[in-house]
Formats: sequence, C-alpha cells, structure tokens
Amino acid sequence: MTEALIEAVGLTKDFDDFRAVAAVDLAVGPGEVVALLGPNGAGKTTTIRMLASLLTPSGGAARVAGFDVRRDPDAVRARVGLLTEHHGLYTRMRSEEYLAFFGGAYRLPRGVLQERTTRLLEQFGLAGDRRRRLGEYSKGMRQKLALVRALLHDPPVLLLDEPTSAMDPASAFQVRGSIDRLRQESRAIIVCTHNLKEAENLADRIAIIRGGQLIATGTATSLKQEVLGRRQMELRLARPLDGAAGLLPQGARLVASGADWLRYETEDPRDSNPRFLRALGQAGIDVVTLAEVERSLEDVYLQVVGRARPSA
Repeated sequence: MTEALIEAVGLTKDFDDFRAVAAVDLAVGPGEVVALLGPNGAGKTTTIRMLASLLTPSGGAARVAGFDVRRDPDAVRARVGLLTEHHGLYTRMRSEEYLAFFGGAYRLPRGVLQERTTRLLEQFGLAGDRRRRLGEYSKGMRQKLALVRALLHDPPVLLLDEPTSAMDPASAFQVRGSIDRLRQESRAIIVCTHNLKEAENLADRIAIIRGGQLIATGTATSLKQEVLGRRQMELRLARPLDGAAGLLPQGARLVASGADWLRYETEDPRDSNPRFLRALGQAGIDVVTLAEVERSLEDVYLQVVGRARPSA
C-alpha cells in the first residue's frame, strides 16, 4: 500500500477556550485529490495551516511528505505548495521580480528558477503580462500568479484554498486542467472550495467539516448512496402509463409518477432496469427514455451540514 503524503491523526487546534479543529483524521495519497468542504468558520483554513506547519497543533499529529509538522516545520514548508485565500502579493513588483523573490527564498538555482518561471507563466496564460506590475493585474490574474508561486519549488504536496475563485470560466477550466495534471504527477492535493460542482468533478474523495469536526468522508458516489439513499430512475413513455407501474421488478419501489412517466428507486439498476425493460416490451409499452435521476454533491452537502450537530 502506498504511503500517504498527507496524514493527520486526531489533529486538534484550540485558541484559548475555543476549539477550532477537533480530532481530525485525514490521509491523502500520491496522485489523489481530496476536496475539503464546509461552511465559513468550519475549520478548513485552520486545518490547512496546521498541515503547512504555519500553526502548531494543540493535539494529535500530522505528517506531510514524511515529515512531522511539529518537529520538522522547515522541511514540511519546503515540500508544500500553499495557496491561501489572501495572496499577499506585492503589488509594486512585476511577476518576474515576485517569483524571483520566492525562488530565492526556496534557494532555487538561477537556471531552474528561470525555466520554471517561464514554463509556469506560459502554462497559466501570464507570459504576456510578466512585465506589468501586479497592481495592474485583475483578481483572476493575481489568483493564477499565486498558484504559480505555490508550484515554483515543485512541491509533492499542494494545499489550495479556493484555487478558481474570481476567475472567468476559461481561466477556471485551465486551472482545473492543471490540477488534474498535477494529480497525474503523483502529488497529494487538498482543495478547499465552496464550488461543489467543481469539487465533485475534480476530487477523488470528499471530506466535509463543520464546527471543527470531520462529519463525512468518501467518494461523491458513496456519499450520495449513504446520505441520499438508493439510486432513483425515471421512465418516460410514448403514451400514458398503461399499468407500467405494476410491472416494476421485485426490489424496486415507486416514488413518484405522472401521466406518462414514473420514478422509482432501486438498489441495483444493472439488475432491475433490464428486467423492467423486458417486461415493458412484452406488454407492448413503448419506452421513450429510462435514465438515472441526477443527484448532486450539493444535495449531500446540504443534508449532511444541516443535520450535523457538532459539540461546542
């Protein structure tokens, strides 16, 4: 089994008498993207800052790229690419100057720094603006430059807070493609986002945090099954139902119907759907469509966050 590049066990953070993060267990392996979701104030940023060795945990433990966040903070920071909500860009600098400053902080050889600066600026569509001062950049351009900075030292671990916020659709698509390529390079990536559609499309696993507690984890598919129940199918016919509901196979349950349509839930569509279609065909009932009812990660998120009652 591949060793996780990010591993937190019982990770906890207290600020005086306020518990911001409570005993979080989380592991992210090479080539895996985990979306960390939760409402504002849930503990996402505090968790990320502990994993980046910017905050010392009050309890529990975490290792990043093989280094302990308490004992080896410098080694952790050297192996983490961090994109924060507030970028801290130096607006009087030009992008080349800005990246050279951080390249020096990471002690990158000049040739390596120049090659990565050129390649990353081109990758994110900023090469033509490298001589402009950062104060002239749009919000989306600043976001992309902050992501370039996070990638400059070629880290194996990426902690990205709202990586596509303030971006136009084309830029957001570009960044999502870049994150997918970084996954293929066996990096471990945590993405904090409020864009649930983006999280569902981008992440291998979902982790939902509220009140500092991790209240749900799993793939989008497994969470839908666990939280929303059995999968639902919708049948539409060329004519009125004509008794079609009575042909539902054993194990399928009718949940709604109209003049020429019905919706049912089933544990195993691969078994029930072919049997249902054969029965309809034998009865001479013409089928227009049979399709699964789409259930979104938003449905899961709202139900999980709404029903959770974390302790103080």
